[in-house]
Amino acid sequence: MNPILQYLLVRRAKDKLKTQKGDGKISKKQLVKEVRSAQVEFTHFIKELLFITIGIFAAGFGLKGFLLPNEFIDGGATGVSLLIRVKSNIPLGVLLILVNMPFLLLGVKTIGKKFALKSIIAILVLALVVHFINYPTITSDKLLIAVFGGFFLGLGIGMAMRGGGVIDGTEVLAIYLSRKWHLTVGDVLLIINILIFSAGAYLLSIEIALYAILTYLVAAKTVDYVVDGVEEYMGITIVSQESEEIRIMLTEKLGRACTIYQGKGGYRTIDGKQLSNEIVYTVITRLELAKLSTEIDKIDKKAFIVMNVVKDIKGGMIKKKPLKD
Repeated sequence: MNPILQYLLVRRAKDKLKTQKGDGKISKKQLVKEVRSAQVEFTHFIKELLFITIGIFAAGFGLKGFLLPNEFIDGGATGVSLLIRVKSNIPLGVLLILVNMPFLLLGVKTIGKKFALKSIIAILVLALVVHFINYPTITSDKLLIAVFGGFFLGLGIGMAMRGGGVIDGTEVLAIYLSRKWHLTVGDVLLIINILIFSAGAYLLSIEIALYAILTYLVAAKTVDYVVDGVEEYMGITIVSQESEEIRIMLTEKLGRACTIYQGKGGYRTIDGKQLSNEIVYTVITRLELAKLSTEIDKIDKKAFIVMNVVKDIKGGMIKKKPLKD
């Protein structure tokens, strides 16, 4: 680490510990722990800032290079801003701020002040980028506009989310309403976007609304890839009397780590006692699912298997070595 940065972090850690302890003596262990904590915070701050910056410029490119010059719209707050821009002379940068601000103020209550602050700054910078940077108009082909405009907009939204903020406030509204109405966030977003696309069909044309739906679908899928990753992981729980053999297969043949925990069957009993089982849990990619199913069937065709999509994963031994045939 840069010596100047290291010095600043140490000074910050000392000042923080002095404030907490008053005149108390600061031990070396406490100082090292506080400096390490400050380093982690700084590293995460830089990474989040990088994600949000990339997201802002990607979204700006999607808006100015594809959607806006061709009077296309999208879903969410961005779609509302584009729709108003097409029907008025208000600059898009101003509309992005005005339309998103109520959602972000709601975000202070729903998610937190830090999230809202990052999102407000991100949207303000996006508004400046859209207003002052002259992106070239890439194409006038409607299909390419819908697909690539949605892709870059989704890339921008997804990168901003990876950075801990949003550049489209409807996600905040969806979270808030899902808690009030006992619906999923996806259901609320669908309802909101149906209203936006219906307005687009009425005010512009049905053709533009249909292309807007395509743009939204491409953007939504891109956000999923950016946030969750292209290589989707699956959490696999295996209940079998042959748990030890399955463990060996996972660790030695598939090169996967696994966790073993104790369980009891709730249905079958012997002499009034529940059967004890070792339950195996592992994480694999979706592409390896067929291989795993084949190997489990070789060991125990009656094994009980539960599969769940893992949205995010960190730490542990996810990849160890190539699969053996």
